[in-house]
Amino acid sequence: MNDDTVIHLLRQVQAGQLSPDEALSRLRWQPVEEVADFARVDHHRALRQGMPEFVYAEGKSPGQTAEIMAAMVERNGIALASRVREDQVPAIQDRLPQAIYHPVARLVTVGGMPETETGRALVVAAGTSDLPVAEEAAGVLRFLGNPTQTLYDVGVAGIHRLLAHAQTLATADVLIVAAGMEGALPTVIGGLVSAPVIAVPTSVGYGASFGGLAALLSMLNSCATGLTVVNIDNGLGAAAAAHRVLTRLRASIGLERAVR
Repeated sequence: MNDDTVIHLLRQVQAGQLSPDEALSRLRWQPVEEVADFARVDHHRALRQGMPEFVYAEGKSPGQTAEIMAAMVERNGIALASRVREDQVPAIQDRLPQAIYHPVARLVTVGGMPETETGRALVVAAGTSDLPVAEEAAGVLRFLGNPTQTLYDVGVAGIHRLLAHAQTLATADVLIVAAGMEGALPTVIGGLVSAPVIAVPTSVGYGASFGGLAALLSMLNSCATGLTVVNIDNGLGAAAAAHRVLTRLRASIGLERAVR
């Protein structure tokens, strides 16, 4: 259930093709669906938040992950699972042959939201080792219909690699920056651009990085005013935050055009 579904129902009522009671009945159908005895799927989340519920596959069995995704696809036509293990993929694709596995991002997707023309996201990774987190963010953004570019291996140890792409940085409407080690890259980028910057600390680094804690604290203590920080390795959370920013941007542009 999303905005398009509701608008279609309302237009059917307006055209006399559907009675108000019938439309109400369709809107009322189980906003939450119980899947066996292990999950309750929120089918109305896209209507409320502009994005569907995602499946966090870590800790779930292959069968549980497949069942939940199948329930989502049956009702909404699309589904995304994150942190998917390789042993979970055959069970998912057995139930959903159209499911696509993205091994670096550890995502499985079925379909996706239509791509929009307004608003562009840029996902930046400090090093190649940060790619799993960066690719998770980029994959979720694209699944949600956001035009998304990537810029990888531009960490501060060779800052000329980053500055060579100054124009790309400046034209993005929202940026996600993933970095491990000392986590300095989001601060550098935050000082270069006016768009929202969402920092993602990764668990990449030697012993004193403490599994990403050093990068997290560095980003939280950034001197780049207005930097937003999500949890360690949380590429999906960064993508969801960026999608909210882009959704509001599109809404404001649409309103401005309507006023004109």
